[in-house]
Amino acid sequence: GWVVTGDLARIDDEGFCYIVDRAKDMIIRGGENIYCTEVEAVLYQHPAVMDCALVPSPHKTLGEEPAAVVCLTPGKDASEDELKAWVAGRLAAYNTPVKVVFWPEPLPRNPNGKILKTELKKLFQPAEG
Repeated sequence: GWVVTGDLARIDDEGFCYIVDRAKDMIIRGGENIYCTEVEAVLYQHPAVMDCALVPSPHKTLGEEPAAVVCLTPGKDASEDELKAWVAGRLAAYNTPVKVVFWPEPLPRNPNGKILKTELKKLFQPAEG
């Protein structure tokens, strides 16, 4: 009787079900679950952020950590530290991206408009060799 969709959901006190994120878009940092859409929503609230995505960055002991790829609105400016502080002031500390990479144009998308996070993850992979 169950349909497996890969979605993560929560049920509130009144029994309403809310889709929170996709299981593939969850980062597990040392046992803490980080929902990418939650962090991305906070980044989108920053006046200089036009486009963004949160992706996992490998970590030796924690498994993975959150890293952000951000495209700024033309004519606006923000630093890596400013965006980290923006997130830290609105979410639990473990949600704060450890690194922010600035992308010079809107993030790559598939024909349906979904951000190609697999392409962005490559920015944070260790160099082979």
